[in-house]
Amino acid sequence: MSFPLAPGATIGILGGGQLGRMLAMAAARIGFDVVILTPETNSPAARVAAGAIVAAYDDVTALDALADRCQVITCEFENVPARALAHLEQRGAMVAPDSKAFALAQDRLAEKTFLNEAGLPTVGFAQIDSEDELHAALARFGAPLLLKTRRGGYDGKGQVWVRSADDASPAFETIGRRPAIAETPADFVRECAVIAARARDGQTAFYPLTRSEHEAGILRRTLAPAEAAPATLAAAGEAARRLLEALGYVGVLGLELFERANGSLLVNEFAPRVHNTGHWTLDGCVVDQFEQHIRAVAGWPLGPTDAIARVEMLNLIGEDVGRWSEWVSDRSARLWLYGKAEARAGRKMGHVNLVSPLAS
Repeated sequence: MSFPLAPGATIGILGGGQLGRMLAMAAARIGFDVVILTPETNSPAARVAAGAIVAAYDDVTALDALADRCQVITCEFENVPARALAHLEQRGAMVAPDSKAFALAQDRLAEKTFLNEAGLPTVGFAQIDSEDELHAALARFGAPLLLKTRRGGYDGKGQVWVRSADDASPAFETIGRRPAIAETPADFVRECAVIAARARDGQTAFYPLTRSEHEAGILRRTLAPAEAAPATLAAAGEAARRLLEALGYVGVLGLELFERANGSLLVNEFAPRVHNTGHWTLDGCVVDQFEQHIRAVAGWPLGPTDAIARVEMLNLIGEDVGRWSEWVSDRSARLWLYGKAEARAGRKMGHVNLVSPLAS
């Protein structure tokens, strides 16, 4: 495959949710067709794409059909099976980001180990495959510990606090006695994130640091650009650069961080995809994270990442979406709805960006 791809080429996206939808919209705007592969009929992404294949992510026949129609293939979320991406790579398809990044992101133990090996600090952690290993971790680190399944789980799912040795057995039962990781608490004053991109030629770009606020494990609010000391901003950029280089990454990723009282940072996790904390870029930057990702995987130069406005991003979760008429009446608001038919508790239905001028 020859890069850069010219307009008119076709990009495949595994995943049919809101991130795939916004990727498809960005790709169409700069001249690319998109084909979605998703197990969901009438998915949000498929309704704005040039084509769709409805099949399981590990359906080899469907994967081969996608590869035959597309010049490059990417993903909208990190839980696409890494083996599906490896199959595409083995048959010669261009996949970006590659299967290695997804294999790491899908296993919390492998991810934390890789981050430390790349020189990125995290909380303390231990592999947990039994109650005995959980008791050993409590003896080593003390309580409390956050017990998480190694695979699966998002938005606070698949995890439970272990606040004493007496909690060990019920906590392990709560996560289904599955392979897990125990993490020490992070002594942070706020949660932050950085959206980072790396092009095929190794060019890197970083959006301004954001401040994240969660409720019940779900991102509720993002403020961008975040106010921070110059040393903290530099550390965030350096952490993102190290991760991109260690992965040999192509595309956009989200890096979640804990800021400590002294301004230093701990890495929480990374997502090998466009990210909820980057939705502010849709209205706060000339080139948003979705176009940036399409540029990167297509072999185009990366676009500018400077903020052109200050943005407060609010996730619309569940019945929040019913307030859409309020937001369209607000002259500072840009409303983004995801085209999901049913509003359920905890389900992200859209977001709104409240835009104001940058401070002079």
